Parts: sequence; C-alpha cells; structure tokens
Amino acid sequence: MGIFGDGLDAAVQKAFTRPAPKSAGAQMRYLVKQLKTTKAVARMLRISQRTVERYMKDQIKKPRPELAARLETEVRKRWQPQIRAKARQTAATTGGIVVDTRARIGYTAPIGTTDEGRLRHLTVALPPRYAARLFDAQEQGASDQRLREITAEALKEVYFQDGGRRAGSLEEVRFADIEHLDFEL
Repeated sequence: MGIFGDGLDAAVQKAFTRPAPKSAGAQMRYLVKQLKTTKAVARMLRISQRTVERYMKDQIKKPRPELAARLETEVRKRWQPQIRAKARQTAATTGGIVVDTRARIGYTAPIGTTDEGRLRHLTVALPPRYAARLFDAQEQGASDQRLREITAEALKEVYFQDGGRRAGSLEEVRFADIEHLDFEL
C-alpha cells in the first residue's frame, strides 16, 4: 500500500478491542483457522505447507524477518473484521475522521494570491462524507494517489474554504513532500 492506505488501516486498528496474536505459532494458527487449510496459508505466505505445520506445532518459533513481516501483515488484515467494519461505519456516518499532517501544501488560485506551497502542520477534523469516500476508495483498491486527492479535496473544503465562508475561488489543493500523516477516528 502507501502512506495514505497504511494511515487509514492504522486508524481503524486503534479500534481493536483485543491485541492480535504476537507469536509466530499463534499467528499461523489464526491464519489457518481463517483460511481453513495449511495449504492456503502456505501459498499466501510463499512457504511450504510443512513449514506452516511446524510453526503451528511451535517446532519453529522465530521466522525470518521478511516472513515475520508478511505474517504480521496478513494477520492484521484479517483481525477483528466486525470491529473494523463498525469503526469504518461510524466514521463514515457520524464521527468523521481527523487528519494530522505535516506536508508541503499549496493551491491553485487566481493570479495575485500567495499560492506557493509551503510546509504546514495541520490537524483537521473532516466530516463523515470524506471518511466514507476515503474508506470506499480504499475498499475498491484505489491507489495512494487517489487517496491523496480525496484528502486534498477535503482539506480544500474544510480548512482553506472553511465550508464556503472564504477562499471561494480556490481551485485545487496540492499535497506534496509529506513528512507526517496520521488519521484518527
């Protein structure tokens, strides 16, 4: 994924009620329970079926770093799907989402305005409709660039135009050189 997709995932994961399995054996057992067969898990992780079985029996305890990362990612993707769905639903209907970023933000506006991008640190509460658009786009496999565009559009409306009260002629917000990006539900 990218910085925006990972940020949205991290925000949703903060809603989890229980921690995900930590040990390689527990993670492997969880994945086998989810995917139903050791063969499916082996194929997904690009290891042998026998290796999966050995992790499940705790005969192997410490995976190689790249396997540990894949294992962690796959478990997190599947962990507490109802909690994940409820958190997204709440953000998309009532709660909205808060974006905290430090990035070079500029905009396209009529001649005579100071539209040069400059480093800004913004913490902005976005309305639920933008949370819904971000989560919908992520579900449909949108690129990080598309998620960036939706976030920039939201910042344009909420921060720069203040819901239509100012900067009405603002055309486009540019979001670049991201140093920090965090989403909160």
